[in-house]
Amino acid sequence: MKFNKLASATAAAALVIAPVAAQAADSVAPAVERVSASTTAKGEKLEGENGILIAVLAAAAVIAGIIIIADDNDPTSP
Repeated sequence: MKFNKLASATAAAALVIAPVAAQAADSVAPAVERVSASTTAKGEKLEGENGILIAVLAAAAVIAGIIIIADDNDPTSP
C-alpha cells in the first residue's frame, strides 16, 4: 500500500514538472533559424498514379451495395 502511494505521488509530480522543464529548456536553447526544404521535385505527383483506379473500385463497391440491398430474395414461408 505504501509503494502505491509513493508511485502515484511520483507520477503526479512527473506530470506537473515535465511541462515546466520543457518550457525552461526551450527558453534556454540558442536561437536556431528554421529553413524550409526545397519544393522543386521533378516527377512527383501529389495525386499519385492510382487515383482513377481507386475511383473505379469505389464506384463498383457502391453499385454492388445498391444491388445487394435492392435484391428481393426474401425467404417466405409457405
